[in-house]
Amino acid sequence: MLLAQISDLHIKQPGALAYRKIDTAACLRRCVERLNALVPRPDAVLVTGDLTDFGTREEYAHLAALLEPLELPVYLMVGNHDDRAALRSAFDAPYLHAAADFVHYAFDLGELRIIAMDSQAPGGSAGTLCDARLDWLAAQLDAAGGRPAIVALHHPPFRTGIGHMDEIALDTPAAAKLAALIGAHPNVERVLCGHLHRPISVRFAGTIASTAPSTAHQVVLDLRPDAPSALVLEPPAFTLHQWQPDTGVISHHAYVDTFDGPYPFFDAGGKLVD
Repeated sequence: MLLAQISDLHIKQPGALAYRKIDTAACLRRCVERLNALVPRPDAVLVTGDLTDFGTREEYAHLAALLEPLELPVYLMVGNHDDRAALRSAFDAPYLHAAADFVHYAFDLGELRIIAMDSQAPGGSAGTLCDARLDWLAAQLDAAGGRPAIVALHHPPFRTGIGHMDEIALDTPAAAKLAALIGAHPNVERVLCGHLHRPISVRFAGTIASTAPSTAHQVVLDLRPDAPSALVLEPPAFTLHQWQPDTGVISHHAYVDTFDGPYPFFDAGGKLVD
């Protein structure tokens, strides 16, 4: 089983650039081409939020057109830049309409149970999980019956050391409640997040939590407490999560663009190339 995680697409209206610099639509087009060309192909693509930049209907229509060539099942999640109603109006996928108040859902991918959470707090950049959402997650984890599970949400429930992003992470009370819930379910293989525009991993509640890079721009890696909020045009990237029964989930950082190579380590005679 192979799950591709892409995140923080920030699609704008056609022709518009994010922060006057980044053609996020062109980035997503290249990402779709890359995902379609992967061998082996992922079994599904999970998009961990910030699908659009301002959550407008025009942006979601643009997103739908950009995703149309994707030849893989895709599961969309909401982030702080998204609008639930506009997303649902643009995509008629049943999973987006499974709950009335939140865009959360669960699905099976081989032996894995994927549980997608809605951590949006409308009107703000930080995330939260109310008791209703946490109760829903508890029911989903119980229903998994000990099967390996992945829990996904946009906002990371842990501090990363990037101060301006930590200020808008999942709020502390919600993160503590989530940690207690995850800790009580040792079948949770991973907690997958977006929001940070960087690949980051940490031990969390007895499992591993991580954030995915953006398919467009990245957040500057600056661990000074007073570091300014800024982006950097590091390569667009995504994450591949492979499930193996004897190992669990193995995660790989992958770049959208291709590079020179591959070159063999050994020649035709089996000698190391030197």
